[in-house]
Amino acid sequence: MFQHILLATDGSAASEHAAQRAVELARVHGAKLTALYVVDPYPYLGIGEANPMGFQAYMSAALQHAGTAHAKVMDLCQKAGVPFHPRLVEDAAAVTGIVQSARQVEADLVVVGSHGRTGVSRLMLGSVAAKVVAESPVPVLVVR
Repeated sequence: MFQHILLATDGSAASEHAAQRAVELARVHGAKLTALYVVDPYPYLGIGEANPMGFQAYMSAALQHAGTAHAKVMDLCQKAGVPFHPRLVEDAAAVTGIVQSARQVEADLVVVGSHGRTGVSRLMLGSVAAKVVAESPVPVLVVR
């Protein structure tokens, strides 16, 4: 049924749980899996003097975090015999990066983790998962 699954990962416990489900689905369906890590735009441009060292430190930390997140998913894929493809999108909001990547890699399912926030915290923080569901061109599996 599924041929290409896009997993959005940020290295959190919620995304690790989603990765387990995505890898299992890929194994069962014989699908390939693309693990996507989105690096948010540098938050301090335009505030005071631009500090290139701050940007470099931010990107270095983000790329290291992405590598760690991808390594965890790659390990799951290797154990399950699932083809693994890492993908990194820089300087994009998470929702935009996920939705655009789903189109670009021609995924037929997007898997995202959810932190399960409810009430005021969800209203104040918003929900990446909910926004992906609303904007995705393909079905989205939200794993709590």
